[in-house]
Amino acid sequence: MKRIFLILAVTALMAGCGSTTNLDEVPVVDKTGTSVLPPGADGSGSGVGKGDVTKVDVGASSQDAAIVGGPRVVYFDYDSYVIKPEFQSVIELHARYLKADKGRRVAIEGHTDERGGREYNLALGQKRAEAVRSALGLLGVADSQVEAVSFGKEKPAVQGTDEAAMARNRRAEIRYR
Repeated sequence: MKRIFLILAVTALMAGCGSTTNLDEVPVVDKTGTSVLPPGADGSGSGVGKGDVTKVDVGASSQDAAIVGGPRVVYFDYDSYVIKPEFQSVIELHARYLKADKGRRVAIEGHTDERGGREYNLALGQKRAEAVRSALGLLGVADSQVEAVSFGKEKPAVQGTDEAAMARNRRAEIRYR
């Protein structure tokens, strides 16, 4: 009896693992509830094929200076390490820059406002840095290029106890080495 049950369980598991869903055509729903399909999944035929990738040259020194000197801060909500959608473009810009040259190294520094204890803020700052590191990794940046560190509340960007000052201190900074 146990053997039959085991065979049925394995068969059900194997059947559940097989999927006929084409993941290229599955809509992605963002937090606003808007359905987003990948290019060409709507049948228009205007999708980008695997061989249709355009090379981006980021080797020019003026471009290097613009990227490194450009926006390098991702701000977070109070007591959160979720990356806001408005900072996704900053992360994508740095991911393209890092992928273009595998020798580049970056440190993601996580920071918090002054509320909370030292240990809690160090942990929250680390989670913020790891969130940005993970986002870069999902965009193709090698783990060996990125280091995540936390400073907690020890290095505020702005002094002050009002909400505007504390909002500027809840951040992760991208620093090139």
